[in-house]
Amino acid sequence: MKEQLNSIRMQAEQELSSVGTITELENIRVKYLGKKGELTAVLRGMGSLSPEERPVIGQLANEVRAYIEGRIEEAKSELIRKERSQKLEKEVIDVTMPGKRKMLGKKHPLSIVIDEIKDVFIGMGYEIAEGPEIELDYYNFEALNIPKNHPARDVQDTFYINNNILLRTQTSPVQIRVMENKKPPIKIICPGRVYRSDAVDATHSPIFHQVEGLVVDKGITMGDLVGTLRLFAKSLFGEKTEIRLRPHHFPFTEPSAEVDVSCWACGGTGCRVCKNEGWIEILGAGMVHPKVLEICGIDPEVYSGFAFGLGVERTAMGRFNIDDMRLLYENDIRFLKQF
Repeated sequence: MKEQLNSIRMQAEQELSSVGTITELENIRVKYLGKKGELTAVLRGMGSLSPEERPVIGQLANEVRAYIEGRIEEAKSELIRKERSQKLEKEVIDVTMPGKRKMLGKKHPLSIVIDEIKDVFIGMGYEIAEGPEIELDYYNFEALNIPKNHPARDVQDTFYINNNILLRTQTSPVQIRVMENKKPPIKIICPGRVYRSDAVDATHSPIFHQVEGLVVDKGITMGDLVGTLRLFAKSLFGEKTEIRLRPHHFPFTEPSAEVDVSCWACGGTGCRVCKNEGWIEILGAGMVHPKVLEICGIDPEVYSGFAFGLGVERTAMGRFNIDDMRLLYENDIRFLKQF
């Protein structure tokens, strides 16, 4: 048995001296030290030895095992070192070669305008509110005082999924959801995508963005709305900007108004941008209709509020002098890298 153990040591040494890969090394380990390995087979025969021989053979077997294990670790370290060295030799980096220029992205013009609008209203103490783009008919129309068969539904050309589910035509449903779940005072803006079945042209798109605002509290008046919109317009379009309100009708506000700003290009004297009118329409606004407050569980005898909404695309077109809305969606790098 001593001869067997010495022979195993010599054979293992010979094989380990010429091993070339990690796989070969693992095969050698299994061959000699595995459950069915040669050293294990010898140890199983120790039961036939006399009590005097067992300690001697056991000690020799442990020495052989320790030797083979040590040589395997040495061979493994050497193989890893050689593989790393060969890899470094093959993957030489020529530091004298010119580097590749990385193209850095920029904010999309719509994102720029949305972020600017957010900054203005966050500075006035507003919170950001969000809601689902796939909406229920109740939140998109009925809770906004637009019952079924109301003419206002035809104007919005809605994408219906079924009779009760649709793609929201405005971010106003977010206002309803907030009023249902939060008691006044409420002071929010709701930015997001909206959808209407419009034909694509220079000023229309079936997908566009809105930012709507809502304030509900005790003693809110039309004067608060005008002051808010005036501050917003000056912050976004310049300190010299003025606003103008024209009476209008919205089912969810009463009284209601279309809001114009003095032309940012000519200052109100008249030019090509404002079609020589001196004013550019940017949003609709008004006092929240008492019925809308009632639907949301808010007492209109105690609380009042105002709401407003503007289209981001047309605001961006005005800010950056863009004459075709389609440019905002065509992902032309030549156009987008200007911003």
